[in-house]
Amino acid sequence: MAVNFLTNENIWFDKYKYDDAEVQYHRHLHGSVPTNTPVENTARDSPAVQSAIQGADNELCSRVTSLEKENQNLHKEVEELRLTLSKLELRLSTMEKSLTSAKPLVPAPTQPSKLPHPALLSQPSTKQPEEDDDDLDLFGSSDEEESAESERVREERLRQYAEKKSKKPTLIAKSSILLDVKPWDDETDMAKLEECVRTVQMDGLVWGASKLVPVGYGIRKLQIQCVVEDDKVGTDQLEEQIIQFEDYVQSVDVAAFNKV
Repeated sequence: MAVNFLTNENIWFDKYKYDDAEVQYHRHLHGSVPTNTPVENTARDSPAVQSAIQGADNELCSRVTSLEKENQNLHKEVEELRLTLSKLELRLSTMEKSLTSAKPLVPAPTQPSKLPHPALLSQPSTKQPEEDDDDLDLFGSSDEEESAESERVREERLRQYAEKKSKKPTLIAKSSILLDVKPWDDETDMAKLEECVRTVQMDGLVWGASKLVPVGYGIRKLQIQCVVEDDKVGTDQLEEQIIQFEDYVQSVDVAAFNKV
């Protein structure tokens, strides 16, 4: 009867198996054995549990050490990048300053070459030749030959310079004159008047275009252009020559005078 009673009771005869299973589960899940159960206190003393705890601690330490090293490397790379960026900014600022302060170089004006003055060509060189006792000519024949040759070269250069200067054309001063030739009345033959004016011929005088300009009351005056050389022909000479045709010409005036 007692046996039947025990069979009807709910007794956990294999509880130790479940405790071991729970320990293994927590060890697999957390890498360590929880400390809030009495079973853990008994299971912690076993070599397997101690080995598992030590392995979990070692893995955790190695991971922490690895993270610290990565953090240090990242800090070092960030610092290097910051230094490189500051160097680049310094170089850019230096280049901008040099570009803004740079100025274009202006080439120096070249001096025109000048011909030597004839007086300079005629003056002998004041540089004294060095005397050499070893090559001393007692008879002086070489000195005489050198002086004759230098004299010939000097005279030839003077002659060439004089020829070149004589061939250079000289500037002739000329003037353009516009004359107003007035007749006596409206019955004066203006064609005959212009023909008389153009008969005036002088060295350095060249007649140009002409036209008739109305004055009033049917009277027209002759405006005629001419070019004269200043050294050879003057305005007074022209007026004196033209006024001689007193049958046609009443007066002569200079309307315009310009240097050519």
